Amino acid sequence: MRILVVEDDPILADGLQVGLNLAGMTVDRVESCADARAALATSVFDAMVLDLMLPDGSGLDVLRDMRRAGDRTPVLLLTAMDETPDRIRGLDSGADDYLGKPFDLDELSARVRAIARRGAGRAAPCLVAGGLTLDPASLSATLDGMALALSRREFAVLSALMERPGTVLSKSEIEDRLYGWQEEIESNAVEVHIHHLRAKIGRGAIETVRGLGYRIRTAS
Repeated sequence: MRILVVEDDPILADGLQVGLNLAGMTVDRVESCADARAALATSVFDAMVLDLMLPDGSGLDVLRDMRRAGDRTPVLLLTAMDETPDRIRGLDSGADDYLGKPFDLDELSARVRAIARRGAGRAAPCLVAGGLTLDPASLSATLDGMALALSRREFAVLSALMERPGTVLSKSEIEDRLYGWQEEIESNAVEVHIHHLRAKIGRGAIETVRGLGYRIRTAS
């Protein structure tokens, strides 16, 4: 899951990035309205955590511009302005959820998972494909009821495939889920992760579609 964090307080932004990384998410950070708009124009995110008070304007303006343009990226507003009228204004401007400062990082992570899940059209908290089950909340996986030991990157690759069953994901689409802007992408990283996953869940579980990418098999 790739998340955009828009927060100008460097200490809080650091904490958000660390906390969401520990929850298994890939995080990109910006600190202004202008940078948020640029990020949304060039990258696709599963959700966005958006502060309202930014150095060059209000996060609400970014949110309203997104919705007017048809951008349906799920948005969690994060702000110290936590009075009822502020929450109403944010939700009526197109936000999916609202969390006041200070906040608990575990709750924030759960809310981000929830809005991303709803944004993808899923109701169930776990991902299921055949005998495979992934729980994004606990970063745990099982195959036919038996626990699987997956690395963070392996879990992210498998999540990306299972979130879109039957859909072929290109190598670049998978890389976007694995790496933030500041991370170096190794040329064969996706292939290596797919190889390791096949060794753990069965070679036939992930199908290679020549010239296009990979997809998860939905039948057990």
